[in-house]
Amino acid sequence: MRAVLQRLSVLTSDPGADRVVPPTGFTVWLTLFANAAMAFLAVFSLALSLAAGRLADRWSAELARSATLRISAPAEEMDRQVAAALDILSVTPGVASARALDLDEQKTLLEPWFGPDLPLDRLPVPRLIEVVEDGDGYDGAGLRLRLQAEVPGAVLDDHSRWRRPLVAAADGLRAIGWTALALIAAVTAAMVTLAARAALAANAQVIAVLRLVGATDAYIAGAFTRRFTRRALGGAALGTLTGVVAVWLMPDTGDAGGVLTGIGFRGWDVLWPLAVPLLAAAVAYLATRLAAKRVLEELA
Repeated sequence: MRAVLQRLSVLTSDPGADRVVPPTGFTVWLTLFANAAMAFLAVFSLALSLAAGRLADRWSAELARSATLRISAPAEEMDRQVAAALDILSVTPGVASARALDLDEQKTLLEPWFGPDLPLDRLPVPRLIEVVEDGDGYDGAGLRLRLQAEVPGAVLDDHSRWRRPLVAAADGLRAIGWTALALIAAVTAAMVTLAARAALAANAQVIAVLRLVGATDAYIAGAFTRRFTRRALGGAALGTLTGVVAVWLMPDTGDAGGVLTGIGFRGWDVLWPLAVPLLAAAVAYLATRLAAKRVLEELA
Protein backbone atom coordinates (compact mmCIF):
# COMPACT_ATOMS: atom_id res chain seq x y z
CA MET A 1 0.00 0.00 0.00
CA ARG A 2 2.84 2.35 0.83
CA ALA A 3 4.47 1.73 -2.56
CA VAL A 4 1.19 2.54 -4.33
CA LEU A 5 0.85 5.80 -2.41
CA GLN A 6 4.43 6.74 -3.28
CA ARG A 7 3.73 6.23 -6.97
CA LEU A 8 0.52 8.23 -6.82
CA SER A 9 2.42 11.06 -5.16
CA VAL A 10 4.14 11.85 -8.46
CA LEU A 11 0.87 13.45 -9.58
CA THR A 12 0.77 15.81 -6.61
CA SER A 13 2.64 19.08 -6.29
CA ASP A 14 5.72 19.60 -4.09
CA PRO A 15 6.79 23.28 -4.43
CA GLY A 16 10.21 22.66 -2.93
CA ALA A 17 11.05 19.71 -5.15
CA ASP A 18 9.44 21.25 -8.24
CA ARG A 19 11.92 24.14 -8.15
CA VAL A 20 14.71 21.63 -8.82
CA VAL A 21 13.38 21.04 -12.35
CA PRO A 22 13.25 24.01 -14.75
CA PRO A 23 9.59 24.83 -15.49
CA THR A 24 10.35 26.04 -19.02
CA GLY A 25 12.63 25.06 -21.84
CA PHE A 26 12.66 22.72 -24.81
CA THR A 27 12.28 19.63 -22.57
CA VAL A 28 8.82 20.85 -21.54
CA TRP A 29 7.60 21.22 -25.11
CA LEU A 30 9.34 18.02 -26.21
CA THR A 31 7.62 16.01 -23.49
CA LEU A 32 4.22 17.59 -24.05
CA PHE A 33 4.35 17.32 -27.84
CA ALA A 34 5.71 13.77 -27.90
CA ASN A 35 3.06 12.47 -25.52
CA ALA A 36 0.23 14.36 -27.25
CA ALA A 37 1.28 13.04 -30.67
CA MET A 38 1.74 9.47 -29.45
CA ALA A 39 -1.60 9.52 -27.62
CA PHE A 40 -3.32 10.81 -30.78
CA LEU A 41 -1.81 7.95 -32.80
CA ALA A 42 -2.72 5.45 -30.10
CA VAL A 43 -6.37 6.51 -30.21
CA PHE A 44 -6.49 6.08 -33.98
CA SER A 45 -4.72 2.74 -33.73
CA LEU A 46 -7.30 1.57 -31.23
CA ALA A 47 -10.22 2.86 -33.30
CA LEU A 48 -9.02 1.24 -36.53
CA SER A 49 -8.17 -2.13 -34.99
CA LEU A 50 -11.42 -2.31 -33.03
CA ALA A 51 -13.50 -1.33 -36.08
CA ALA A 52 -11.74 -3.87 -38.30
CA GLY A 53 -12.18 -6.54 -35.65
CA ARG A 54 -15.90 -5.81 -35.31
CA LEU A 55 -16.37 -5.92 -39.07
CA ALA A 56 -14.52 -9.23 -39.43
CA ASP A 57 -16.45 -10.72 -36.50
CA ARG A 58 -19.75 -9.63 -38.04
CA TRP A 59 -18.86 -11.06 -41.43
CA SER A 60 -17.71 -14.31 -39.85
CA ALA A 61 -20.87 -14.61 -37.76
CA GLU A 62 -23.13 -13.92 -40.73
CA LEU A 63 -21.32 -16.43 -42.94
CA ALA A 64 -21.34 -19.03 -40.17
CA ARG A 65 -25.16 -18.95 -40.06
CA SER A 66 -25.65 -19.20 -43.81
CA ALA A 67 -24.67 -21.39 -46.74
CA THR A 68 -25.15 -21.33 -50.48
CA LEU A 69 -26.41 -24.17 -52.62
CA ARG A 70 -25.25 -23.85 -56.22
CA ILE A 71 -27.10 -25.85 -58.86
CA SER A 72 -25.59 -26.36 -62.31
CA ALA A 73 -27.87 -28.25 -64.70
CA PRO A 74 -29.23 -28.08 -68.24
CA ALA A 75 -31.93 -25.48 -68.79
CA GLU A 76 -34.68 -28.10 -69.07
CA GLU A 77 -33.60 -29.70 -65.77
CA MET A 78 -32.92 -26.55 -63.79
CA ASP A 79 -36.39 -25.91 -62.37
CA ARG A 80 -36.87 -29.56 -61.40
CA GLN A 81 -33.53 -29.75 -59.57
CA VAL A 82 -34.15 -26.42 -57.80
CA ALA A 83 -37.54 -27.67 -56.60
CA ALA A 84 -36.04 -30.99 -55.48
CA ALA A 85 -33.28 -29.20 -53.58
CA LEU A 86 -35.80 -26.93 -51.84
CA ASP A 87 -37.87 -29.99 -50.85
CA ILE A 88 -34.81 -31.65 -49.33
CA LEU A 89 -33.81 -28.51 -47.45
CA SER A 90 -37.33 -28.00 -46.11
CA VAL A 91 -37.19 -31.32 -44.22
CA THR A 92 -33.51 -31.15 -43.20
CA PRO A 93 -33.06 -30.73 -39.43
CA GLY A 94 -31.09 -27.61 -38.59
CA VAL A 95 -32.13 -25.63 -41.68
CA ALA A 96 -34.21 -22.62 -40.63
CA SER A 97 -35.03 -21.41 -44.14
CA ALA A 98 -34.06 -21.88 -47.76
CA ARG A 99 -35.02 -19.85 -50.80
CA ALA A 100 -33.90 -19.67 -54.40
CA LEU A 101 -32.49 -16.34 -55.54
CA ASP A 102 -34.23 -14.85 -58.55
CA LEU A 103 -32.36 -13.55 -61.59
CA ASP A 104 -32.42 -9.96 -60.37
CA GLU A 105 -30.76 -10.91 -57.07
CA GLN A 106 -28.10 -12.97 -58.83
CA LYS A 107 -27.52 -10.10 -61.25
CA THR A 108 -26.96 -7.78 -58.27
CA LEU A 109 -24.42 -10.20 -56.84
CA LEU A 110 -22.50 -10.45 -60.12
CA GLU A 111 -22.74 -6.77 -61.05
CA PRO A 112 -19.53 -5.66 -59.25
CA TRP A 113 -17.51 -8.09 -61.38
CA PHE A 114 -19.34 -8.19 -64.73
CA GLY A 115 -21.18 -4.86 -64.84
CA PRO A 116 -24.91 -4.06 -64.91
CA ASP A 117 -25.63 -5.37 -68.43
CA LEU A 118 -24.95 -9.06 -67.85
CA PRO A 119 -27.65 -11.08 -69.74
CA LEU A 120 -28.27 -13.82 -67.16
CA ASP A 121 -31.34 -15.09 -69.00
CA ARG A 122 -29.15 -16.06 -72.00
CA LEU A 123 -26.16 -17.43 -70.08
CA PRO A 124 -25.78 -20.84 -68.40
CA VAL A 125 -25.41 -19.31 -64.95
CA PRO A 126 -25.97 -21.67 -61.98
CA ARG A 127 -29.00 -21.08 -59.77
CA LEU A 128 -28.30 -20.15 -56.18
CA ILE A 129 -30.25 -21.15 -53.10
CA GLU A 130 -29.67 -19.29 -49.85
CA VAL A 131 -29.65 -21.61 -46.83
CA VAL A 132 -29.95 -20.23 -43.28
CA GLU A 133 -29.36 -22.58 -40.39
CA ASP A 134 -30.91 -22.44 -36.95
CA GLY A 135 -29.09 -22.41 -33.65
CA ASP A 136 -28.34 -26.14 -33.65
CA GLY A 137 -27.04 -26.25 -37.21
CA TYR A 138 -27.35 -29.05 -39.75
CA ASP A 139 -25.32 -32.10 -40.69
CA GLY A 140 -23.34 -30.83 -43.67
CA ALA A 141 -21.89 -34.22 -44.62
CA GLY A 142 -25.28 -35.94 -44.54
CA LEU A 143 -26.92 -33.14 -46.52
CA ARG A 144 -24.24 -33.32 -49.18
CA LEU A 145 -24.74 -37.08 -49.57
CA ARG A 146 -28.50 -36.71 -49.99
CA LEU A 147 -28.11 -33.86 -52.47
CA GLN A 148 -25.56 -35.87 -54.44
CA ALA A 149 -28.05 -38.71 -54.74
CA GLU A 150 -31.18 -36.71 -55.62
CA VAL A 151 -29.84 -33.44 -57.08
CA PRO A 152 -26.62 -34.31 -58.94
CA GLY A 153 -26.04 -30.74 -60.07
CA ALA A 154 -26.05 -29.28 -56.53
CA VAL A 155 -22.92 -28.11 -54.69
CA LEU A 156 -23.22 -26.97 -51.04
CA ASP A 157 -20.88 -24.17 -49.95
CA ASP A 158 -20.96 -23.62 -46.16
CA HIS A 159 -18.63 -20.56 -46.47
CA SER A 160 -15.94 -22.18 -44.31
CA ARG A 161 -13.28 -21.19 -46.82
CA TRP A 162 -14.42 -17.57 -46.38
CA ARG A 163 -14.68 -17.71 -42.60
CA ARG A 164 -11.14 -18.94 -41.97
CA PRO A 165 -9.39 -16.02 -43.76
CA LEU A 166 -11.69 -13.53 -42.04
CA VAL A 167 -10.93 -14.92 -38.60
CA ALA A 168 -7.22 -14.94 -39.43
CA ALA A 169 -7.47 -11.35 -40.70
CA ALA A 170 -9.24 -10.26 -37.51
CA ASP A 171 -6.55 -11.87 -35.36
CA GLY A 172 -3.86 -10.28 -37.51
CA LEU A 173 -5.44 -6.83 -37.24
CA ARG A 174 -5.70 -7.13 -33.48
CA ALA A 175 -2.06 -8.21 -33.30
CA ILE A 176 -1.06 -5.24 -35.49
CA GLY A 177 -3.02 -2.92 -33.20
CA TRP A 178 -1.28 -4.18 -30.08
CA THR A 179 2.10 -4.05 -31.83
CA ALA A 180 1.44 -0.44 -32.86
CA LEU A 181 0.56 0.45 -29.27
CA ALA A 182 3.75 -1.22 -28.03
CA LEU A 183 5.80 0.76 -30.55
CA ILE A 184 4.05 3.97 -29.53
CA ALA A 185 4.84 3.25 -25.88
CA ALA A 186 8.49 2.55 -26.78
CA VAL A 187 8.82 5.80 -28.75
CA THR A 188 7.21 7.71 -25.90
CA ALA A 189 9.62 6.19 -23.42
CA ALA A 190 12.58 7.08 -25.64
CA MET A 191 11.48 10.70 -26.05
CA VAL A 192 10.79 11.14 -22.34
CA THR A 193 14.14 9.55 -21.50
CA LEU A 194 15.96 11.97 -23.82
CA ALA A 195 14.12 14.94 -22.35
CA ALA A 196 14.77 13.83 -18.78
CA ARG A 197 18.47 13.21 -19.40
CA ALA A 198 18.78 16.62 -21.07
CA ALA A 199 17.11 18.31 -18.11
CA LEU A 200 19.30 16.44 -15.62
CA ALA A 201 22.48 17.27 -17.55
CA ALA A 202 21.49 20.94 -17.82
CA ASN A 203 21.03 21.10 -14.05
CA ALA A 204 24.22 19.29 -13.08
CA GLN A 205 25.43 22.26 -11.01
CA VAL A 206 22.10 22.57 -9.23
CA ILE A 207 22.19 18.85 -8.44
CA ALA A 208 25.73 19.21 -7.04
CA VAL A 209 24.62 22.06 -4.75
CA LEU A 210 21.60 20.06 -3.59
CA ARG A 211 23.84 17.17 -2.67
CA LEU A 212 26.08 19.53 -0.69
CA VAL A 213 23.14 20.75 1.38
CA GLY A 214 22.01 17.19 2.11
CA ALA A 215 19.49 16.34 -0.62
CA THR A 216 19.43 12.63 -1.38
CA ASP A 217 19.44 11.18 -4.87
CA ALA A 218 15.98 9.75 -4.22
CA TYR A 219 14.67 13.27 -3.51
CA ILE A 220 16.29 14.69 -6.65
CA ALA A 221 15.10 11.80 -8.83
CA GLY A 222 11.61 12.13 -7.38
CA ALA A 223 11.50 15.81 -8.32
CA PHE A 224 12.35 15.07 -11.96
CA THR A 225 10.06 12.04 -12.06
CA ARG A 226 7.15 14.04 -10.68
CA ARG A 227 7.56 16.89 -13.17
CA PHE A 228 7.97 14.71 -16.25
CA THR A 229 5.15 12.33 -15.28
CA ARG A 230 2.75 15.23 -14.91
CA ARG A 231 3.90 16.69 -18.24
CA ALA A 232 3.37 13.33 -19.93
CA LEU A 233 -0.08 12.94 -18.39
CA GLY A 234 -1.13 16.42 -19.52
CA GLY A 235 0.20 15.98 -23.05
CA ALA A 236 -1.33 12.51 -23.41
CA ALA A 237 -4.69 13.75 -22.13
CA LEU A 238 -4.66 16.52 -24.74
CA GLY A 239 -3.68 14.11 -27.51
CA THR A 240 -6.30 11.58 -26.45
CA LEU A 241 -9.04 14.21 -26.39
CA THR A 242 -8.01 15.43 -29.85
CA GLY A 243 -7.93 11.89 -31.19
CA VAL A 244 -11.36 11.01 -29.79
CA VAL A 245 -12.86 14.18 -31.27
CA ALA A 246 -11.22 13.45 -34.64
CA VAL A 247 -12.59 9.89 -34.65
CA TRP A 248 -16.03 11.15 -33.65
CA LEU A 249 -16.02 13.71 -36.47
CA MET A 250 -15.13 11.15 -39.15
CA PRO A 251 -18.07 10.67 -41.55
CA ASP A 252 -19.92 7.38 -41.61
CA THR A 253 -18.95 5.56 -44.80
CA GLY A 254 -21.85 3.12 -44.60
CA ASP A 255 -21.61 -0.38 -46.01
CA ALA A 256 -19.47 0.85 -48.92
CA GLY A 257 -16.63 1.68 -46.59
CA GLY A 258 -15.33 -1.88 -46.28
CA VAL A 259 -12.88 -2.09 -43.40
CA LEU A 260 -13.46 1.63 -42.75
CA THR A 261 -17.08 0.99 -41.83
CA GLY A 262 -18.02 1.95 -38.29
CA ILE A 263 -14.73 3.49 -37.15
CA GLY A 264 -15.19 4.58 -33.58
CA PHE A 265 -15.70 3.22 -30.10
CA ARG A 266 -18.81 1.18 -29.35
CA GLY A 267 -20.12 0.08 -25.96
CA TRP A 268 -17.40 -0.71 -23.47
CA ASP A 269 -14.76 0.15 -26.09
CA VAL A 270 -15.06 3.79 -24.96
CA LEU A 271 -12.98 2.84 -21.92
CA TRP A 272 -9.92 2.11 -24.04
CA PRO A 273 -9.05 5.77 -24.80
CA LEU A 274 -9.29 6.58 -21.09
CA ALA A 275 -6.38 4.22 -20.47
CA VAL A 276 -4.08 6.02 -22.94
CA PRO A 277 -3.12 8.99 -20.66
CA LEU A 278 -2.63 6.65 -17.71
CA LEU A 279 -0.41 4.40 -19.80
CA ALA A 280 1.58 7.41 -21.00
CA ALA A 281 2.05 8.59 -17.41
CA ALA A 282 3.19 5.13 -16.33
CA VAL A 283 5.69 4.94 -19.21
CA ALA A 284 6.98 8.43 -18.38
CA TYR A 285 7.32 7.53 -14.70
CA LEU A 286 9.39 4.43 -15.42
CA ALA A 287 11.50 6.09 -18.13
CA THR A 288 12.27 9.17 -16.03
CA ARG A 289 13.00 7.10 -12.95
CA LEU A 290 15.54 4.98 -14.79
CA ALA A 291 17.08 7.97 -16.58
CA ALA A 292 17.42 9.94 -13.33
CA LYS A 293 19.04 7.00 -11.58
CA ARG A 294 21.63 6.53 -14.33
CA VAL A 295 22.45 10.23 -14.71
CA LEU A 296 22.77 10.74 -10.97
CA GLU A 297 25.15 7.79 -10.82
CA GLU A 298 27.20 9.35 -13.63
CA LEU A 299 27.29 12.71 -11.79
CA ALA A 300 28.31 11.14 -8.50
